[in-house]
Amino acid sequence: MSGTQTPSELPGEGVPAAQKTSWTTFVKSIVSFSGDLSSLTAPPFILSPISLTEFPAYWCERPALFAAIADAQDEKSRSIAVLKWFISTLKGQYTSRNEKLGSEKKPLNPVLGELFYGYWPDHNGRGQTNLVVEQVSHHPPITAYYISNPTKGLALQGHSAQKTSFSSGSIVVKQIGHAVLTVDLPGGGKEEFLITLPRLRIDGIWYGSPYIELTGLSYIQSSSGWLSTIDYEAKEGRGYFGFSIGAKSHFFKAVLTPPGSTNPAKKYDGLWHETSKDSDTGEVFTDVRTPKEEVTVGPVEQMADFESRKLWQHVARGIREGDYELASREKSKIENEQRQRRKDEQAAGTRWPLKHFEHIESDPVYERLGKLFNATPTTEDTYVFMRNRDFPPATA
Repeated sequence: MSGTQTPSELPGEGVPAAQKTSWTTFVKSIVSFSGDLSSLTAPPFILSPISLTEFPAYWCERPALFAAIADAQDEKSRSIAVLKWFISTLKGQYTSRNEKLGSEKKPLNPVLGELFYGYWPDHNGRGQTNLVVEQVSHHPPITAYYISNPTKGLALQGHSAQKTSFSSGSIVVKQIGHAVLTVDLPGGGKEEFLITLPRLRIDGIWYGSPYIELTGLSYIQSSSGWLSTIDYEAKEGRGYFGFSIGAKSHFFKAVLTPPGSTNPAKKYDGLWHETSKDSDTGEVFTDVRTPKEEVTVGPVEQMADFESRKLWQHVARGIREGDYELASREKSKIENEQRQRRKDEQAAGTRWPLKHFEHIESDPVYERLGKLFNATPTTEDTYVFMRNRDFPPATA
């Protein structure tokens, strides 16, 4: 669904007529629920056929923009390239399910140890981009990921979790976690970028057509001192006495400031799911109306049991085909196996071993770069990739 559409324009479009009563019951359960909504059981017709473990792929569905970061010639142009790539990831992350499924859907909650592997092949010298994802915690749900383009000397490492609540008719999602992008420089050094995550608000609940809006601020802090500040609650224009005019959904403003200064060197604004521009020159900055590039994965029959698309294949088929009885039955089977596995571990006094990531209580990069813009919180944990996954050889 386009961000310019409103719930009143699409009353109940996301819910089949036969499911209206169930939807009403679900909404009532949201309103009365206390605690984190991510643990609330949703009716099958509001579920996405995609597990949260696949979501880190959204970072690189425009791999040419990711690769272009390495081609920047100086610190300022690198920060601009990182901001351009980041803004271009938002459409895939936050509107794709609306466009494919008619309204926002609740992703499948991953099981502990769930895995997702993929890559984007080399085209036109951009290098191959590789992806490793692991569900490193179930309660709370935490997804760790590592994305790399060895040819270009780029690596993105991060983790994400969600804390969800209900407020003023909307579901409010606080995204917990961060990402660190490392760029190998031609001279042998490295530049690091700390990326924080925006908050989400899911509107349209009462109308059965939920959709996501971004709120608050997020930051991209470079170790060189350049800082991008992205404001998702800015208005598109201001009228007399400061009243907003022409406000649109999915609007953002971003400013890039040099080291030690609060005076913007560059300013950008627009719609993150369509186009944006340089605020001073009017030159196009991002345009994500062109098709994105889906991640390449292996055949399901060759996947291990804990890889997302094999683990959830029957649930996903039930959701896509509208066979909600099948989806519910297969989903319950997976969840019951997960509960039994945790009980067995507790009885044996063991813990599930992580396959690809090591947990670190405090991320030194977050702490060091976060100080430059007074990040809140001042410290965060992280999951460090152990570099123990082989990928298909790059082919041009």
